[in-house]
Amino acid sequence: STISRVMVDDRFVCFGLEDEYREEKIVGETRIPAGFYKVGLRTEGGFHSRYQQRFSDIHQGMLHILDVPGFEWILIHCGNTDKDTMGCLLVGSQAITNPGDMAITSSTAAYKRFYPMVAPAAGNGDLSIRFVDNDR
Repeated sequence: STISRVMVDDRFVCFGLEDEYREEKIVGETRIPAGFYKVGLRTEGGFHSRYQQRFSDIHQGMLHILDVPGFEWILIHCGNTDKDTMGCLLVGSQAITNPGDMAITSSTAAYKRFYPMVAPAAGNGDLSIRFVDNDR
């Protein structure tokens, strides 16, 4: 797994969790490549329907990381371990960094804090995310 810091306007908001780095992509098992990507709102699919009910007071669509080479349907959502990610970025309030057993916790609380900060910009087409490899 990969643990990261999720920042908004250079301020720490929460932790992120993704799959591990791989030179050759394995579907659902490889972290997002370093780079700068636009983020939009996806308003179809199973995640959108579930989050529309689960977060009815804030949900406008799934945060969807766009145009990542070799990847499709990368979302930012709740989850705790690499088993929850399938190539997406998970958010959590705390990080457990045990080698071989990394996780994040309090994911729902982190999502409720993070999502309203960025969803309006994503809806306007004004949101970008940068992934940096500090271990490469």
